[in-house]
Amino acid sequence: MQSRSVARELALLMLGQVSDRQPSAETSLDTLLRQALASLSQHVREALDQAATELQAAQQQLLDSELQDQGAVGQLPRIRQHLQDGLEHAENGLNRLSASLELPRLLMLSDQEEIRRGAIDRARAVLSGRADLDQRLDAVMEGWRLTRLPRIDRDILRLAAVDIEQFNTPAPVACNEAVELANRYSDEQGRRMINGVLRRFTNAPAKS
Repeated sequence: MQSRSVARELALLMLGQVSDRQPSAETSLDTLLRQALASLSQHVREALDQAATELQAAQQQLLDSELQDQGAVGQLPRIRQHLQDGLEHAENGLNRLSASLELPRLLMLSDQEEIRRGAIDRARAVLSGRADLDQRLDAVMEGWRLTRLPRIDRDILRLAAVDIEQFNTPAPVACNEAVELANRYSDEQGRRMINGVLRRFTNAPAKS
């Protein structure tokens, strides 16, 4: 379970290195994997820097509230605002820190041959069948077009589709793990869209 999830996440990062218009024949999958890992390392550094910035801002807001606490009633709204801002910064910083701590684990596990092979195989499956995948995913979009989705959402959908059809992953499992990827790399709107599209995709007639 863990190896498949990590392989899928690495495959997602690999696909992000390829233009949608770039022919797959021009793509070295080993190169894509190296680029994905380099991108992930950079993302870890940026996430930790952002967490530190948020926590420093929280500390400053709390310090400001203490400096203004002079017992004057007129200062209470400003003190309350500083405290609220400080708590928000602290929450954002801790959330970023929590998310970033998962990424070194991904880097460490990426050294396992089974995971690297799983990532490359999934990326190859998406790239080699992307036109057909996109056509069938587009057919189950409601009031929207696949090309209008953010790139990360399109790649999450493509990976879920190949997992179901080529890697014998049960549809509910593939859908749940696609939503987990959306929680990490997309947003709430993307998560809802991905969940709905995959539900319709798995209920559509099987491809011949």
